Amino acid sequence: MALAASTLTAGAQFRWGATAGVNFEKQRFKQDLIEVNGGVGFSAGIMGELMFPGIGFGVDFGLNYEQHSSKMHFEQREIWASDGFGATTSTIHLLQVPINIRFKYTRLNGIENKIAPFVYGGPVFNIQVGHNSVPPLEYSSGSIGLQCALGAELWQKFQVSGGYYWDMTYETRTRKLENFSSRPHGWTVKVVYFLP
Repeated sequence: MALAASTLTAGAQFRWGATAGVNFEKQRFKQDLIEVNGGVGFSAGIMGELMFPGIGFGVDFGLNYEQHSSKMHFEQREIWASDGFGATTSTIHLLQVPINIRFKYTRLNGIENKIAPFVYGGPVFNIQVGHNSVPPLEYSSGSIGLQCALGAELWQKFQVSGGYYWDMTYETRTRKLENFSSRPHGWTVKVVYFLP
């Protein structure tokens, strides 16, 4: 068993790349509390990919900066409108550590050298590093989410993918009302450039 594992690891192909992307996400409260409009955020970081030739499976992991942004309409509830709060944009800054299992289809008779489709999915661990001032809200120090995506690798250098992300734990919660919390959900588009 150990010999098989070491043989498989020895044949694995590892590479690093720089990644950047945009997200179209919004905070969703578990309850029907206030209207929330989604915002556009961005991400940048590094990614490592470890693929096992012949089977098409591998893992990737990385370290990213990610921004989440949503416009919240606090004026819709008297509890905040009476304090003078109106529509406010909440912006959260995160360090993300994604860990994904991926499958890349490479048995295309040489076409995979120009384009190879892939899918991936896995958990995302978020550490909050900052946010703007939104007095009705308090923020968590971190959260855990899940993501899945599909895409294509181009010329064995670039990867372009689109996917969906959703948090499993809360990122914000209201100060005046107990047990009213929100989690981000939304779409992501990412590009990776692998270093030579």
